Amino acid sequence: MDSINRRTALLAGLAVAGTGALAACGGSGSTPALVSPDSKVVATTERKRKGTGKVREVNLTAAPAVLDLGGKVTAKSWAYGGRTPGKEIRLSAGDTLAAELSNQLPDRTTTSVHWHGIALRADMDGVPPATQDAVRAGRNFTYRFLADTPGTYFFHPHVGVQLDRGLHAPLIVEDPREPLSYDDEWVVVLDDWVDGVTGTPDQVLAELSHGMGDMGDMDMGDSGHGGPGRGGSSSHDMGDMGGMDMSGGGAGAGGEASSSGSMKFMLMGARSGLLGGDAGDVKYPYHLVNGRVPADPDVYTGKPGQRVRLRLVNAGGDTAYRVALGGHKLTITHTDGFPVAHRQVDALLVGMGERYDVLVTLADGVFPLVALAEGKDASGLALVRTGSGAAPKATVRPGELNGMIMNAAGLKAADEVRLDTRRTDRVHRIELTGGMAGYDWGINGRRYDMKHPAADPVLVEQGQRVRLDFVNKTGMWHPMHLHGHTYQLGTGGPRKDTTIVLPGRTVSVYFDADNPGQWMLHCHNAYHGEAGMMALLAYQA
Repeated sequence: MDSINRRTALLAGLAVAGTGALAACGGSGSTPALVSPDSKVVATTERKRKGTGKVREVNLTAAPAVLDLGGKVTAKSWAYGGRTPGKEIRLSAGDTLAAELSNQLPDRTTTSVHWHGIALRADMDGVPPATQDAVRAGRNFTYRFLADTPGTYFFHPHVGVQLDRGLHAPLIVEDPREPLSYDDEWVVVLDDWVDGVTGTPDQVLAELSHGMGDMGDMDMGDSGHGGPGRGGSSSHDMGDMGGMDMSGGGAGAGGEASSSGSMKFMLMGARSGLLGGDAGDVKYPYHLVNGRVPADPDVYTGKPGQRVRLRLVNAGGDTAYRVALGGHKLTITHTDGFPVAHRQVDALLVGMGERYDVLVTLADGVFPLVALAEGKDASGLALVRTGSGAAPKATVRPGELNGMIMNAAGLKAADEVRLDTRRTDRVHRIELTGGMAGYDWGINGRRYDMKHPAADPVLVEQGQRVRLDFVNKTGMWHPMHLHGHTYQLGTGGPRKDTTIVLPGRTVSVYFDADNPGQWMLHCHNAYHGEAGMMALLAYQA
């Protein structure tokens, strides 16, 4: 099998079809009583978690900062502790985290902290107004919860588009009985950067929210700019991908084609076969790895023969990254914190909010770790140095980027975390709707209403096995994130909390309703989510 067909077979799994009767998201009539985030059943569930009794106390100050991104590039932004990414938090599974947030943001700006991927108690999830009141400027709030599942996570605000500033940091929950054997770890945070360089995320959202107006009719299908014109399709397979452009190019430098030339932030012409067409909305002047621009990259220093665990986190707002380490194979061990059957690959496709752990045995020399901004003709860069040699150019594109490319759909859950076989009790059809013409992203044709957060919830009951069918009716891809739970892709795929759903495709996921409360279900594109592609998944009281 040639390399293109081999990749095609692996990527085809992005379309995971579900079966069985469908239940509508929400429903007509009055909403039944819901389990509140601070109810007794939430506290009871928390007490059942197995803990060590140890408490890890940290202070998080969200405040304005002038950030040094390297290469003489500085950005006025907001950050935790004056740096981006913020300082890593590391604890052991079963420890309790007590994190005091101090909101020192300007202009009476409210904020919060969401602990992305952690199955924690509902009142600590950090989602105003659903689970808490936003933390007002000048005030403090302490998040306290037990983290009982090891893995690679991160944290960020859940207010507006603050995620696309410098407010994010890794959260590593170590396994006290770690089964993997390795010599060292390197946490790698990927980010697309606009704040304080060409504008702010709020300015980006304001421009995007105007939509594309008359340009929406220019061969863009039903619902996306440059999309494949399949907005109404719900087919369950990838179709013919033999002609896929695997190079990640297709847009001009920056992808800035525009009929009017007046768009400052909206990205035009970004195309990716891996993402089903349209790759993204936003022009980013920089793509960062561990907070550094490619001209002045972060450097990991090791020794030849060392086995290193890379913990990859995509903290970006609008960009999927194709990640490869020049001269090396990557062995995937985890995605979104949960172990998978090991797979050796050349490169990974990582959507916003996704995390992957990989093992790599280091060779002798200097090697580029490249995060190619999928479809955007740009990249981030870090270096691995184990010996002498000159650093590669900032624009380096190692051949591994076009080798065996893997995403979660081609992986299988490790035996110890695969869901047991049981009857599905409830099925919800989650249609992803809207498009660029009106920038009216939503779920099941509705934009989430922050003023009425509990309206039209996706209802579940404690103890149910639930299936969600993500049906993408739009012309763009969406990384769909569920708070407070992990789901399984199909009947044997990996356990995850965030997964890519391609345009015109359906992805079915399963989870057990074992963490009562009210939880957000949303696209982790910061701008799509804020525009309305969110819903509330709530437990009935």
